[in-house]
Amino acid sequence: MLNRPYIIDVEASGFGAWSYPIEVGVAMRDNEKYCALISPAPEWTYWDKKAEELHRVRRDVLEAHGKPRHVVTEDLNGLLEGKTVYSDGWVVDKPWLTTLFFSAGKPMKFQISPLELILSEPQMAQWHKVKDQVVDELKVTRHRASYDAWVIQETYRRTLAGAVT
Repeated sequence: MLNRPYIIDVEASGFGAWSYPIEVGVAMRDNEKYCALISPAPEWTYWDKKAEELHRVRRDVLEAHGKPRHVVTEDLNGLLEGKTVYSDGWVVDKPWLTTLFFSAGKPMKFQISPLELILSEPQMAQWHKVKDQVVDELKVTRHRASYDAWVIQETYRRTLAGAVT
């Protein structure tokens, strides 16, 4: 079993069906990270102020500094082609990635699966305690995709090793 699986996290413009991806982050096996803000497509207009408060990213920031959708999808395919990446929020991350790749007119060349598929019962039993420890150690308060992906990857690694203090 992998001790550092590829982990992906997607942040979005809101929490409902009309939301779209605004940022994607990946924690890779070699302890490298990828993160990109995503410039919204013209038809992506839904914006939830509560999501903005959580992510601390305004729409005008995305419009000014976000990468074009085709660049983000090319980056992701280049990093992840043929690989399986895992998400702790697969039920929302997969549709947001599908939206991103469809909008860019690109095929997704990697698989995304629920994190639960690779968690053992002992890992699940200690997950929240270990994750809280990881977050406390880092002392980072920004809710960003690459940070979230790294926290999940590190929690996986520690629970795999049975690291509970």
